[in-house]
Order: sequence, then C-alpha cells, then structure tokens
Amino acid sequence: MGAFTDLEVWKKARLLRNNITELVKAFPAEEKYRLTDQIIRSSRSIGNNIAEGHGRFHYLDASKFLVNARGSAAETIDHLIIAFDNNLIDQQTMDNLRQDCEECMRMINGYISYLKKQVEN
Repeated sequence: MGAFTDLEVWKKARLLRNNITELVKAFPAEEKYRLTDQIIRSSRSIGNNIAEGHGRFHYLDASKFLVNARGSAAETIDHLIIAFDNNLIDQQTMDNLRQDCEECMRMINGYISYLKKQVEN
C-alpha cells in the first residue's frame, strides 16, 4: 500500500482545499470567524479524512472516514452556496468549486467501492 499522498482522490481534495484557501482571502474581515473559518475547516476535512481512512487496515474503518470526507465535501458545497447568497462569490466561481466538490465525492465513492471489492476478493 502506497502513501495517501499518492491517491488521486487525495490529490483532488488537496487542490480543492488550496483553491478554497485562496478564495477566502477576498472575504470580508467580519466573516473571518464565521463563513471563512467554516469553509476552510470543511475543505480541509475532506483530505484529512481520506488520509486517516487510508491509514486504517480494515475496510469498515477506512470507509467510515471516507464517508466523513464525502460529507465534508457536501458541507463545503453548502458553504459555497452561502457565500454566493451573500454576494461574496459569483455564479461561475460557485459552479466551478461545486463541480470540484462533486468530483471529489464521486472519487471518494469510487475509492470506497474499490476497497470493498478488495475485501470481497
């Protein structure tokens, strides 16, 4: 088993996290301890959970963390919608980052399926 940093799904989550980190630099100061903090935490949690799941030896343990990662991607989408609704980001920015989140979710689902097949064989 290679390092979690070799996983394509983790690489995608890292890219998303870095894009979110850049995005929030333009958010107003009054959002620092509200939306800015929340969206940074949820976007970081995606990769954190993929990494932690990768470190588990049993499918059920690993899959719990991957499900959490998928949930964090969905939470990040909700934060993006809030940012859009509050005129902090435009439609194209929201759509692009939402697509990135959804791609992470699809990749996480694929990774869960892959791990499940390894256990079944």
